[in-house]
Amino acid sequence: MTAKEFIETLKIIGQDYSGEIPKREIFSLAKEYQQIPVFEATKLLKDKNDDHRLGAVSILDWKARNKKTSTEERKSIYRAYIENHKWIDNWGLVDRSAPYVVGGYLHDKDKKPLYDLARSENPMERRTAIVSTYYFIRKNEIEDTFKIAEILVNDNNEYVQKAVGSWIREAGKRNEEKLKKFLDKYATEMPRITLRYAIEKFDKESKEYYLNLKKQAEKASR
Repeated sequence: MTAKEFIETLKIIGQDYSGEIPKREIFSLAKEYQQIPVFEATKLLKDKNDDHRLGAVSILDWKARNKKTSTEERKSIYRAYIENHKWIDNWGLVDRSAPYVVGGYLHDKDKKPLYDLARSENPMERRTAIVSTYYFIRKNEIEDTFKIAEILVNDNNEYVQKAVGSWIREAGKRNEEKLKKFLDKYATEMPRITLRYAIEKFDKESKEYYLNLKKQAEKASR
């Protein structure tokens, strides 16, 4: 299996569609190609074609999810993602692969790389930092989600703002009290879109409470 074969097969699949190839087709093909060597997936990742790059991160994701993947290969998958992050340049590529490729690899290791990413100048690297913690959330471990959210709470990038709100909301499903404590501290200063994503699952009264906190803070700063 090679990157070239993946591209040729995707071309054939594309003949069945008049417009864009549906993402489900790319994900499905990537699953079939999950035995491709990591260096071949990296070739796809460096391609200018968006579908090929989506295929690349999907292959890395399937590899990371596969219980038969060796410890050494998991490290290679993780490094391929981190070392080639400049090609992982939109939120869809990050969200498709970061939880298992990055979060899954770092779960039982030092989490410092995530905190380094959270302080990156590259907004998609910052998004990777928070999105990767979804793996931890699934394990009922939410501390890193909130700690990284603290670093990113005033981020100026819309895609990071949305991710912070979304992921603290997910962590809050495991511990609503911890989410509310976070919001008690930061609701007045976080971007409105982050707050709206964070409180999406709250009852009406709680939503209004935090939105009013934000509104009052905005009035006071004028």
